[in-house]
Amino acid sequence: MTKAEIVTDISNKTGIEKVTVQATLEAFMNSVKGSLNKGDNVYLRGFGSFIVKKRAEKTGRNISKNTTIVIPAHNIPAFKPAKTFVMAVKTKVK
Repeated sequence: MTKAEIVTDISNKTGIEKVTVQATLEAFMNSVKGSLNKGDNVYLRGFGSFIVKKRAEKTGRNISKNTTIVIPAHNIPAFKPAKTFVMAVKTKVK
């Protein structure tokens, strides 16, 4: 499902104009991105959490040049679904 399909779905279900839904969805995503950029996690009860994971420094290999490289420590964004969300998806598997 794309962002456009989400906007259309919400607009059809709520009767709110697509432009308003689009602006609200963009504002939500910008708010989540801003919080994660500051290092703050975002918790949505019953849905899941957008969290910042810390990756330790590690060594990797460039196989085309056959050299070892050091990958520095860094943060990555991640999503951890809520248990109720996971269970709902698990029960739908055919």
